[in-house]
Amino acid sequence: NSYLFALPVRGSEGLYMVNGPPSFTESTAFQRDSGKNCKAVAFSKDGSLFAWCNGEKVNIVNVASAELLRSFDLPKAVCLEFSPKNNVLATWQAYTTAKDGTAGVPNLQLHDVKTGKCLKSFIQKKMQNWCPCWADDESICARNVNNEVHFFENNNFNTIANKLHLQKVNDFVLSPGAQPTKVAVYVPGSKGAPSFVRLYQYPNFGGPQSALANKSFFKADKVTMLWNKKATAVLVIASTEVDKTGASYYGEQTLHYIATNGESVVVQLPKNGPIYDVVWNPNSVEFCAVYGFMPAKATVFNLKCDPVFDFGTGPRNAAYYSPHGHILVLAGFGNLRGQMEVWDVKNYKLISKPVASDSTYFAWCPDGEHLVTATCAPRLRVSNGYKIWHYTGSLLHNYEVPSNEEMWQVSWQPFLDGVFPAKAVKYQAVPSELPSAEPKPAQAYRPPALRNKPVTSSKLHEDEPPQNMKPQSGSSDKPPSKTALKNQRKHEAKKAAKQEAKADVNQESTQSSASQNAPRSAVPAITSGDPEVDKKIKNLKKKLKAIEQLKEQAAAGKQLEKNQLEKIQKETALLQELEDLELGL
Repeated sequence: NSYLFALPVRGSEGLYMVNGPPSFTESTAFQRDSGKNCKAVAFSKDGSLFAWCNGEKVNIVNVASAELLRSFDLPKAVCLEFSPKNNVLATWQAYTTAKDGTAGVPNLQLHDVKTGKCLKSFIQKKMQNWCPCWADDESICARNVNNEVHFFENNNFNTIANKLHLQKVNDFVLSPGAQPTKVAVYVPGSKGAPSFVRLYQYPNFGGPQSALANKSFFKADKVTMLWNKKATAVLVIASTEVDKTGASYYGEQTLHYIATNGESVVVQLPKNGPIYDVVWNPNSVEFCAVYGFMPAKATVFNLKCDPVFDFGTGPRNAAYYSPHGHILVLAGFGNLRGQMEVWDVKNYKLISKPVASDSTYFAWCPDGEHLVTATCAPRLRVSNGYKIWHYTGSLLHNYEVPSNEEMWQVSWQPFLDGVFPAKAVKYQAVPSELPSAEPKPAQAYRPPALRNKPVTSSKLHEDEPPQNMKPQSGSSDKPPSKTALKNQRKHEAKKAAKQEAKADVNQESTQSSASQNAPRSAVPAITSGDPEVDKKIKNLKKKLKAIEQLKEQAAAGKQLEKNQLEKIQKETALLQELEDLELGL
């Protein structure tokens, strides 16, 4: 089937539609809206309807026939969104109060697409999360109102069917897919209480017992919650605004996995530094994280949060699975040079390495074959335009706007899952009319004294190579997992304690009270084989012993100094550090 994709392009040249691969011509059916004031565009989820606002009206057209279906007088609308089954168009404009300070008019409107009538309007002051969220079948719709979530059923917006009320719900996400709908909610911590994310099944919101899962954490100023497609688990990226250690400009991030069966775990990322991106494979059984100080690592994990494949390190800060989940693109956009690595996920083989420099946007085409990269204003004001690629690395189409113009947005027309069958992965670059887009490698600066001498390669760091982390059947030299190591250590400690007990019985009983006070040092010292690490372990044990003594003094009623109390507070962190060192991390 050859589908004609529509790609709307919005910018200072107005709004127009481009036909996607293979023709790349401007659509003649869709009349170009050449006003310079197009603020927003939106497709329906199935790609059959398209809406835009041009500073005068909000228009809806049928994409196939380009017939104008509806037009609303909403000159100030700046955000648009369709409900999943095309019954409702939501529009938002900036909230304004009246001159005398009285409340302004409702600025979030829900319109019936079929009749054009306004179903309901609300006051929605913030632009962030302005749009209500629907379940995929539109049976429920939810919005966050003053820190509680209000639920409406079957698009009846005059009755609140349910409320989810916790101390302060900052954010929520509904699960995708069929009923029953699940809700992930985030409540930020306050006054020493931790932040938490809870999963509920609609409409069972009766107290903490009714939650499907609950995960609390201290390090979170904001969180991102990502459901997998099958709605069995949520990944939570928790970040703090500032990194207390001063190690990172981005603040600190941690990645948590929470399943609807109640399991939750902190995903162990083997390199320190920011978490740039985390994405679920559409198959819902693995996810990819891009993390760590540059050059960043990228790793695919399974549902046990064990690493399956490690892509080594490289200049990247983003990951994108193809719609069928069989190809993964790792890319370095923004402040990196636009290098992309296209990987075959089933065989973990590299397919191609195209470079799209200065890209501010990337998206897979719903056919799972093509990609678009774009350079858009206001992120970058110069050399705006877009490129369409085949994943095998071929550049098929390249459009640059005239130098005095800007491009603000380009996107693919969406299609429902299943419209495009998954195809076998190709490695051979598909033919293209255009020359390949290899950028000229920039010459490294060489000081005058070295200019006539032979070039010696001086890399700042060596990139780590990719490696498969799956246990190969039959091989037993896989490094033991964290839990295995923990269990091994517990086993060794138990054994040591037994030996200790035997020795104790033979000695006078006066000794036994002494050995109870020092259980930590009773475990035989396991050397790591690295004198530096051993030294650190010894120091940590020393600090922990001092803390034990302080705790005993406090228990005996001694008033401790401020710095002594601070020391005691560091105990868990030190224990964690000790555990990590002993695990050989």
